[in-house]
Amino acid sequence: MAKHVLVNGAGGFIGGHLVKRLKSEGFWVRGVDIKRHEFAESYADEFILGDLRDPSVVREVMQGIEQVYQLAADMGGAGYIFSGEHDAVVMHNSATINLNCLELGRLAGVQKFFYSSSACMYPEYNQLDPDNPKCSEDSAYPAAPDSEYGWEKLFSERLYLAYMRNHGIQVRIARFHNIFGPNGTWRGGREKAPAALCRKVAEAADGGEIEIWGDGKQTRSFLYIDECLEGVRRLMDSDFTGPVNIGSEEMVTINQLAEMIADIAGKKLTIRHISGPLGVRGRNSDNRLIREKIRWSPSRPLREGLERTYRWIDAQVTTAQVSLTTS
Repeated sequence: MAKHVLVNGAGGFIGGHLVKRLKSEGFWVRGVDIKRHEFAESYADEFILGDLRDPSVVREVMQGIEQVYQLAADMGGAGYIFSGEHDAVVMHNSATINLNCLELGRLAGVQKFFYSSSACMYPEYNQLDPDNPKCSEDSAYPAAPDSEYGWEKLFSERLYLAYMRNHGIQVRIARFHNIFGPNGTWRGGREKAPAALCRKVAEAADGGEIEIWGDGKQTRSFLYIDECLEGVRRLMDSDFTGPVNIGSEEMVTINQLAEMIADIAGKKLTIRHISGPLGVRGRNSDNRLIREKIRWSPSRPLREGLERTYRWIDAQVTTAQVSLTTS
């Protein structure tokens, strides 16, 4: 009998890819989300449209489930998370989802939970130097995330660990570092840097200009979706609880990211720097712990994932432009 698993957030970017991966491994998968996937049909055996803030919905979807992958959250890119305009709703929605899923999942007999935390929970004071950010797992305290989104992630990490201690359920926690790839949000304000820059480059004429928030010298690392899923599955099958980073150690500036995408597109573009929400000055995954505990770390270069992502977003932009001109 195939294990029955639940993917919360199955209508989202990572959740949609995860459902497909789990099905390829022979799991029976139930997906749940407040919306259907915008860019792809779900591979789930059963997809339920439902609001995980509603206990009655959570009670229903937990029935007959052995393992839960909890990816559902109120989130988005810097334009959404760091504006300050969505702090209350982000914290309320995500915390409510996690409280519901843990308690009602426990009562339903769920044996194991995977929780997707975020590198946004790391202290801002360790990420002021763009060339030397500190994001080792043991650097989380004293806590000082740079956003309410990060504070909620940290709270929920502790919530899952408390349930593990008090109720004997198994828990695995990963801190994601900027996951990107095809079939993700690429416009509308919630897109993240790789998707936003792919869109800007795709829309720009050769010899034109694109805008970047800040001076572009802020640093990040970005992990392609397939690598992320491999890390998640290896962690889930291991005997290590975490929290553990799942991210790339190939750190680049945002200027370098934009230049790499422009090169992939074969375009010569000028960068214009404008004001906008930025987040921390520097962030990079520290993979020493994941290498030690589950003998794994990402292997693919950033450019390879960007090439695939750019091709997909370029096709989306072209389709949108054709639709606009023919409507």
